[in-house]
Amino acid sequence: MSLKSLIATGTKLWLDSIEPDLVRRNRALGATGATSNPIIISDILKSGSQDDAMTSLMDRNPDDESLAWAMTDKLVSDAMSVFRPVWDQTRGNDGYVSFELDPLLEDIQLAPKSIAERTRRYVELGKKWAKGHKNRMIKVPATAAGLDALEELAAADITLNVTLIFSERQYKIARDNVWRGAQRRKTGLAGFKSVYSIFVSRVDVYTEKNVPTLSSGAQGQVGIVNAKRLWQLNQQFWNDKHLPLQQEIIFASTGTKKPSDPADKYVEALAGSDIQTNPPATNDAVEKLNKTYSRRVDQMPAKAVLDEITAKVDQQKMEDTLMAEGAAKFADPFKALLKQIKEKRSLLAAAK
Repeated sequence: MSLKSLIATGTKLWLDSIEPDLVRRNRALGATGATSNPIIISDILKSGSQDDAMTSLMDRNPDDESLAWAMTDKLVSDAMSVFRPVWDQTRGNDGYVSFELDPLLEDIQLAPKSIAERTRRYVELGKKWAKGHKNRMIKVPATAAGLDALEELAAADITLNVTLIFSERQYKIARDNVWRGAQRRKTGLAGFKSVYSIFVSRVDVYTEKNVPTLSSGAQGQVGIVNAKRLWQLNQQFWNDKHLPLQQEIIFASTGTKKPSDPADKYVEALAGSDIQTNPPATNDAVEKLNKTYSRRVDQMPAKAVLDEITAKVDQQKMEDTLMAEGAAKFADPFKALLKQIKEKRSLLAAAK
């Protein structure tokens, strides 16, 4: 009941996983899209459920990195097939699965040194992995190089999910670059769709550690306030564009990090609009609560709490810290995935 109630408020429910069984289960619960990352891919491959698929792809992908991408492509495509009817019914407004571009482009040791070269690679890879896919979103991080790639990617008719957004600065650059590119689309604006992933719970983890002087009324609310402020900016910007499809905020990182917090803390606070990409465990917990939700996304805390957050939380410092952590959380799991594929390849080859 709870998830149906959440969806009834106007929230689109997406799944933060593309594990096949979870995709089917959550689709039945009302989920209309999904997203992927290297941790998700790694967990799926670890289970052994994809061993036959890996074996069939090994010969065509002799190196571990190409096999990692071939498996990612397959798993994302499988999830896309589940959500494709939603894409058809909504004429491209929903029903997407996100495909994350190479996380190693932000690895200090491995990435090209110049922002321009990294930007070029994002554009190349975005075009490669988007080609021929209607309900695939290309996920680009809101790093300097990722942001610089957005205009060209949008101009190439690619549907974008700009991820790792923590600040107003990042959001505005991402949105403006995507909009500039969209206006250059050869196919016009009829099929133009973009989303902006605002990370929520990580902000509260940051403030608890780095802004301990926040009052009890403000501590633990910064992620929600930050997300709602960016949601308001997004609503205002697109309101007068009169586009056929919605350009939406994704509320990401909606699983609670503190055991003392209710499992639906962020789900409830952000109910009522746009997209929530929830971890499977969060969706399961919400469903068990059997609560009735109401629109809360446009309700802010008291002015005193907002003023305190504005005064005490340095947005640039927060962005810098969380982006450094975020880049590592992108790159390190992909390195672990490559190591896992190497080990798995040896085992599967021996079993042939």
